[in-house]
Amino acid sequence: MGQSLLPPSGGDDNIQPVDLKAALEERYLAYALSTIMHRALPDVRDGLKPVHRRIIHAMSEMGLRPNSSFKKCARIVGDVIGKFHPHGDQSVYDALVRLAQDFSQRYPVVDGQGNFGNIDGDNAAAYRYTEAKMTEVAALLLEGIDQDAVDFRPTYNEEDQEPTVLPGAFPNLLANGASGIAVGMATSIPPHNAHELCDAALYLIRHPDAPLEALLFDPANPQRGGIEGPDFPTGGVIVESRTSMMESYRTGRGGFRVRARWTVEDLGRGGFQIVVTEIPYQVQKSRLIEKIAELLIARKLPLLEDIRDESAEDVRVVLVPKSRSVDANILMESLFKLTELESRIPLNMNVLSMGRVPRVMALNEVLSEWLAHRREVLQRRSRHRLAAIDRRLEILGGYLIAYLNIDEVIRIIREEDEPKAVMIERFGLTDVQAEAILNMRLRSLRKLEEFEIRTEFDALSKEKAEIEALLASDDKQWQAVAWEIGEVKKKFAKATELGKRRSTFADAPEADVEAIQQAMIEKEPITVVISEKGWIRALKGHIADTTSLQFKDGDALKVSFPAQTTDKILIFTTGGKVYTLGSDKLPGGRGHGEPLRIMVDMENDQDVLTAFVHDPARKLVVSSTAGNGFVVTESDIVANTRKGKQVMNVSMPDEAKLVVPVKGDHLAVVGENRKMLVFPLAQVPEMARGKGVRLQRYKDGGISDIRCFSIAEGLTWEDSAGRVFTKTKDELLEWMGDRAGAGRVVPKGFPRSGKFNG
Repeated sequence: MGQSLLPPSGGDDNIQPVDLKAALEERYLAYALSTIMHRALPDVRDGLKPVHRRIIHAMSEMGLRPNSSFKKCARIVGDVIGKFHPHGDQSVYDALVRLAQDFSQRYPVVDGQGNFGNIDGDNAAAYRYTEAKMTEVAALLLEGIDQDAVDFRPTYNEEDQEPTVLPGAFPNLLANGASGIAVGMATSIPPHNAHELCDAALYLIRHPDAPLEALLFDPANPQRGGIEGPDFPTGGVIVESRTSMMESYRTGRGGFRVRARWTVEDLGRGGFQIVVTEIPYQVQKSRLIEKIAELLIARKLPLLEDIRDESAEDVRVVLVPKSRSVDANILMESLFKLTELESRIPLNMNVLSMGRVPRVMALNEVLSEWLAHRREVLQRRSRHRLAAIDRRLEILGGYLIAYLNIDEVIRIIREEDEPKAVMIERFGLTDVQAEAILNMRLRSLRKLEEFEIRTEFDALSKEKAEIEALLASDDKQWQAVAWEIGEVKKKFAKATELGKRRSTFADAPEADVEAIQQAMIEKEPITVVISEKGWIRALKGHIADTTSLQFKDGDALKVSFPAQTTDKILIFTTGGKVYTLGSDKLPGGRGHGEPLRIMVDMENDQDVLTAFVHDPARKLVVSSTAGNGFVVTESDIVANTRKGKQVMNVSMPDEAKLVVPVKGDHLAVVGENRKMLVFPLAQVPEMARGKGVRLQRYKDGGISDIRCFSIAEGLTWEDSAGRVFTKTKDELLEWMGDRAGAGRVVPKGFPRSGKFNG
């Protein structure tokens, strides 16, 4: 930056030019790191974010153990923000509330008393009304925290100490799950069953290099145990495939489709209603019911009559079908497609590895890090206990010396000015031992005490040897960790009320997609109108008289036909392409509709040839101007995209000219040269796409019209005056021939237009 751009120096105003880009990068990076490390991502070892860890630690400091009495949440929140977490009281209270909600947490960490919100999305009462204490889960997370199990660091004002991580005897990260959005990364981990997690962890201890598949539940070997999949506090049915779940756990990214649990209740006389008893995780029941009610009013659920919420403590949502003949499965499938009765729970195991590095981890990596942490906690607690034993043994050794020389000790204390120094010199005591002897009470001098000291000395010596053996052996350490995990497994076993699996697994039923699509559209009669210039609209009801229809200047009616809103409309263009539109998606009858080219990718040099209601069972004869044609099945020409489907291959100036439904066994073809040829329909090949074969040969001009008919009934046509002519099989003999012939001049009375319908 040039010197001239700097403000004139006032001597000591200390203004320094800074590159804006560098300053922004530095500040944004600092903010991003702070959010990632200290707010949004959980630690893989205890599964907690800093705010949750601080809440649990504050409750521990307040003595709110599972067996103690409740205390006001206002006191807990006050302690958390006053000592550990300098943020808003409402955000801390919201985090506390969530830890207590049994529909949010699979294994609640906080035991709440009072109104802590509900599954409808209602808020908890203010913190001056609610009370809380820890649950057994929180006690397990803290187990050993006073035995130097984890590191502590100074709090934000350096007045106190707080743990950097909790000992975490409970597999909290996977058992309770986590979600959070940081800067440039997010995390989302669904809850799992603690019993299954303990099974997988124990297997991993026995087989440290086990592949991921070995940790997952195998239906072929149910005795081994393992993780079946997520286990949501609100239950539900997981309809994700085993292979998909395995891939999600292997990569740490994926998702799980969860559906509401429902049953059919028989009302007698053939009537029934559907009762939903469990809804997907983190779906607000009231909002879900509102959404279904909105769809009902918008007539998007024609199979559903009504919805009622009959929930009390448990969930009970009643769905009333339109009639007894409604298929319950199809009704539910249409609801699963349109509402949150089916929800996708994402999996993104982005966590702080060892409390420092954010990364996406696989399931076995998460469990391995938790086990490594549990082992480290065991070692630290053992070393802490060892130091305490050493201190006690030192004191007990001093006591024994004192007992053996009790009279001399009493004399030194009574007569010497510095008894401590004399005793240390006389008996070879340490400073600690001498201090302990001087602090002894007189009542401890009785004879029994010596026996008790020797007993304690022996017991502590034995314990010391066991701990030293433990610290020297990896196998013994893993045995101890496995024993601890076994105890957690017993406490949260599937046989217990809290531990039993709530979410079950099922394959999503292979429902008829067509039927479900129909079930989502209200069936109503409409008239589809397409203009010459390609504008389309749908008028309500079946309108026979189209003379009153209005069009833009220079435009006119091309084709109109009756349909139902549940129908598919096929549009055939002169370029040989077919486009498919849903009748329910067509613009309404007010105004002139919308141009087809907005709705489908139609080329500018092509026009609409014809349009009709799709009938999958029907076959069509398609023909080009030049007289080439073939038979095609309608189900083969349905296009599911805007691009449409090329059916007839034509190149300019040749165009697709005729589309006629197949009926009967013969074909009559009339050329623009007014020559007619009749031949068996069997001579025209059936294809899904192509140019076709020659139907009739012309010297000049092209095809004019085609009619399919049954030879036994004869060929019928109508002239412009409305008179009907019929030629029998015998009368048609002179026009009969093989495909691709030139034909003979049309019979007497054939319309001048060259068309069979005048």
